[in-house]
Amino acid sequence: MRRLPAFTAASALTAAALVLTACTDASQQPTGDAATDEASAEASFDPSTVEVDEEIAAMLPKEIADKGTLSVGSDTAYAPAEFIDVDGKTPVGFDIDTVAAVASVLGLEAEVQSAPFDGIIPAIGSKYDLGISAFTITDDRTAEANMISYAVAGSQFGVAADNPEDFDPESLCGSTIGVQTSTIQDDELTEATKTCEEDGEEPIEVVRYESQADVTTNLVGGKLQAMYADSPITAYAVEQTSGEVETIGEINDAAPYGIVVAQDDEDLTGAVQAAVQKLIDDGTLDEIFESWGSEGVVVDEAELNPAE
Repeated sequence: MRRLPAFTAASALTAAALVLTACTDASQQPTGDAATDEASAEASFDPSTVEVDEEIAAMLPKEIADKGTLSVGSDTAYAPAEFIDVDGKTPVGFDIDTVAAVASVLGLEAEVQSAPFDGIIPAIGSKYDLGISAFTITDDRTAEANMISYAVAGSQFGVAADNPEDFDPESLCGSTIGVQTSTIQDDELTEATKTCEEDGEEPIEVVRYESQADVTTNLVGGKLQAMYADSPITAYAVEQTSGEVETIGEINDAAPYGIVVAQDDEDLTGAVQAAVQKLIDDGTLDEIFESWGSEGVVVDEAELNPAE
């Protein structure tokens, strides 16, 4: 049961999740030991196992087909969605594998370029053919670009093992919570702390980091009472810290992730949507997400611009 009355910090957080832009960037591994290095290598999906679908590939715009590549913008700092591998240069993660598989269906290669999260959507159609960066599909975003759904995620809190600070996800006022900058969780907590102050409660101390890895590290190090991130990211932190982090509370406000395509590029949009649907139907997307520790998150239908 919620401890705060109607429209307190916890309820404001839930309401904000329904209207604010979402998720992310992407993050590097929270640790750099051999076990973590091995985990990232083993999780990587091999796009060469995905065969070209000539019928879908024929839907591509001629200039993309002739180029032979898809330029993809992604903020590679949000493991396990997208992050830089232990070699310091190679993007990996479930989003990276997803877009590589889409490119393979289309007979193309995906060229992923690391980019600031807020700069990806404005550059679709000019600098990038596609964007993939754990983008939650929102009405504000689909007003700017086309978005094709492929998976669903919510938000979830994490705490240090055994919750030494007695953090209560239903009573946020006065808590110290870490987030990655510019995520939906950052936005939600900003709104929730305003509500705390309006109600005469102590504000939430929202501690912002550029990398999700830094959030996780500082949680384990005792500088935070909790972290707040997309549910697959929190689950991955649990796995990668060997249980030094644990989830707490329910997953809030599940919503679909979307691949971003320019609104005026109907041919590329149709080709990508068809490729994603094929990967859903043949189980490839399930295989990709399961390899990164996320099960049951793939959507049944690759929808174009689903409403919030």
